Amino acid sequence: TDEIMQQEIRPLVAVDIIEQLHRQFAILSGGRGKDGAPIITFPEFAGFSEIPDDDFLNVVTYLTSIPSLEAASIGFIIIIDRRRDKWSAVKASLTRIAGAFPGNLQLVFVLRPSRFIQRAIADIGIKLYRDDFKMKVPIIMLNSVSDLHGYIDKSQLTRELGGTLEYGHSQWIHHRTAIENFAMTVKTTAQMLQTFGTDLAETELPNDVQCTEELLSSHTDHHSKLKDELKLAVKQGATLLTCIREPVTRSANSKLSPDELENVATVERLLAQLDETEKAFDQFWTKHHLKLEQCLQLRHFEHDFREVKLTLDNLMETQAGFADIGDSVTRVENLLKEQKHLEEKGQEPLEKAQSLALHGEQLIQNNHYAVDSIRPKCVELRRICDDFTNETKKKYDILGKSLELHKQLDKASQWCEAGIYLLASQAVDKCQSQEGAETALVEIEKFLVTAKEHQLSNPKEFYNQFDMILTPEIKANAQRIVQKLEDVQEMFDKRQVSLKKLAAKQTRPVQPVAPHPESSPKRASPKITRPAAQENTSYHFQVRSYVQHKYFETGLIEKCISKSQGHIINELIETERVYVEELQSIIEGYASEMDNPNLVHLIPSALQNKKEILFGNLPEIYYFHNRIFLKEIEHCIENPELLARCFLKRKEDLQIYEKYCQNKPRSEALWRQCGDSIFFQECQRKLDHKLSLDAYLLKPVQRITKYQLLLKEMLKCSKNSEGTAELEEALATVLDIIKSVNDSMHQIAITGYEGDVGELGKLLMQGSFNVWTDHKKGHNKVKDLARFKPMQRHLFLYTKMLLFCKKREENTDGHEKTASYSFKNSLKMSTVGITENVKGDNKKFEIWYNGREEVYIIQASSVELKNTWISEIRKVLTGQLEACR
Repeated sequence: TDEIMQQEIRPLVAVDIIEQLHRQFAILSGGRGKDGAPIITFPEFAGFSEIPDDDFLNVVTYLTSIPSLEAASIGFIIIIDRRRDKWSAVKASLTRIAGAFPGNLQLVFVLRPSRFIQRAIADIGIKLYRDDFKMKVPIIMLNSVSDLHGYIDKSQLTRELGGTLEYGHSQWIHHRTAIENFAMTVKTTAQMLQTFGTDLAETELPNDVQCTEELLSSHTDHHSKLKDELKLAVKQGATLLTCIREPVTRSANSKLSPDELENVATVERLLAQLDETEKAFDQFWTKHHLKLEQCLQLRHFEHDFREVKLTLDNLMETQAGFADIGDSVTRVENLLKEQKHLEEKGQEPLEKAQSLALHGEQLIQNNHYAVDSIRPKCVELRRICDDFTNETKKKYDILGKSLELHKQLDKASQWCEAGIYLLASQAVDKCQSQEGAETALVEIEKFLVTAKEHQLSNPKEFYNQFDMILTPEIKANAQRIVQKLEDVQEMFDKRQVSLKKLAAKQTRPVQPVAPHPESSPKRASPKITRPAAQENTSYHFQVRSYVQHKYFETGLIEKCISKSQGHIINELIETERVYVEELQSIIEGYASEMDNPNLVHLIPSALQNKKEILFGNLPEIYYFHNRIFLKEIEHCIENPELLARCFLKRKEDLQIYEKYCQNKPRSEALWRQCGDSIFFQECQRKLDHKLSLDAYLLKPVQRITKYQLLLKEMLKCSKNSEGTAELEEALATVLDIIKSVNDSMHQIAITGYEGDVGELGKLLMQGSFNVWTDHKKGHNKVKDLARFKPMQRHLFLYTKMLLFCKKREENTDGHEKTASYSFKNSLKMSTVGITENVKGDNKKFEIWYNGREEVYIIQASSVELKNTWISEIRKVLTGQLEACR
């Protein structure tokens, strides 16, 4: 069969001589001699001498080609059955066989004619013509089949020769035809696979998405068809094998003849060859298909890259066009709005670029063949995104300084005008008396104090602060105003000298007049001032008592040991790495195991489909820290001054902790219900954790507070250095995040409000106060009671609404108290007014509503808290006024 597969010229097969085989003048019954020699039988055939030589040679050649080479090398045994024929037929048979038999001969048995005369003639003839037959092997003349049995076992002879060997000529022809057809099928299939494999290997990868998709589809369809051909071929071979083995399957006493066993071996060998061919082709196809898929991924990536790159280039070009820093407050504010619009416009392409870069990194991690093409594009996308972000920040910084400069210049100009007006309004005749001179001096001193409020006490220093952004036009304007400031100051100095001389001429002692306390300068500290009640948020949130004992790493705030910046950076990085590992263990060891089919039976019913409640957005926090934040702060090892920028740059990203903390009460309630289940115990055992899951779910809350402690330590080590301002801003950013989280934790506890708090705008402040109310419409007794009996109210200040709630605390299942806020009243910010001081109490302020129909007197716990709330409310009202304008 292997020779058949390899020969270029098609060999002789059964289907070519099917008619000659059916005549049955020679058969290969499958019997063997004692030494394994194959037996070819020439049965009695009336027209044997009339068979054409070509037909005889084809049949004999075909029969001798069927046994294995090993069996054929032993030599064939020929049995010529001429019992019913004449000596002439015997002679003709021997002559034809001697002249045309293509194989090696071992023995020739002749069953001589049974009639007496013909037998006698045969005996004489064989003696006379033996040498004429040209046979080098013995020719044994037999009188009967019983004599034949002395040479060949009955089990190797057919029934016609007195044996027991089962032989059906039609079935034999059918098997031979099927085997050869199957061999040809195997050969054809192998050639088809080889041709297809060659075509695949020589295929050039397309350069665009459409052609790649078409090529992938075409190759996949062709592959599917070839696989179907393979399946049909295997099915054909299996069916053929079953047919050959059918006698054994039908009867346990039956045995296959050696030829049939060789047929079985041939089919099995062909099936094995088919299997090996299929495996080799599958391996090649898998590699080729993967390459085509990766090629398609690459073409999509390149297409998306070109589109995103074009958008980003246009964005950067637009940004580069924003070179103007403004020449007035109004102009700068408009520029800031334009910059904000550009930033918002750029968010979508920036997100697409970051997503595409992330996709590219995933392709690289998946061993894409075009790593050298993908990696530079990812680097380019991230570079452009960083350039845009950094340039945007620079624009905001410059415009912010420009706005501050122009505001200061406007204030300075207004101050000069007010000073000139004051000097002009002081009547000369009134200043001639001591009392008049002293009064004028007090007026001047009070006015000069206001110079400090406008940072105008040192014009040169003020001028130098903005030197980096001064254009020639702005510089000229600034110089003009600074000169004007000096001139006005000189005028005041001269007036003070004159007035002091007039006051000194009088004999009576002059009583010094100090400025009124309320007129004393109130210069804001450069650091962000916070209410005392809210400063605690820098270490822990004030929502619910669970925060006060188990949510935070105790003892950190008491650490007063002085550390170098390097030590603090190392501590931050090491704890960040541990934090990331702990988050990973939670996700892989608990959250992922909830989808494990082997553990699903251990999960309590109360926990089914509630993974997001238990873990919140923990995967999002892990992804941010593992892929982004950890890598960025690791870059600060050599450059500690870059640490503050990491926090400032990721201010928006760190807001993910707000969502996590808002979900924490729901998570805790679910844990209390299911925490003792076998599922969690099994997960903890696999992880070899000493603490249970709830302890690890506290890690994010602990981590966000850890940052502000480390930033404070950094500030201690960098006093009066260049990076101090950025560190203070970074610390303020983290504190703002903690405050935002704290406020949002309070917000979710509001009950009874029928609207959607999400529609009230951003939550700016929240806190508890004493509140008195005064309604013009209503009974006098109610008004009197309201004036003297304060109510405890928790206020929530939004950009659109001010909510009044009543705080309630309830025990939950024997656990810590839970705060809730019952809604009582609300005021639209568009219709409120505010008064700063109420009846001399510097802790109170007044909010009035609807033209003072309703008045709310609010008392804070400290002056600082009151001032912070007033400042925030005024910002809201000012913003509304600007919007109306």
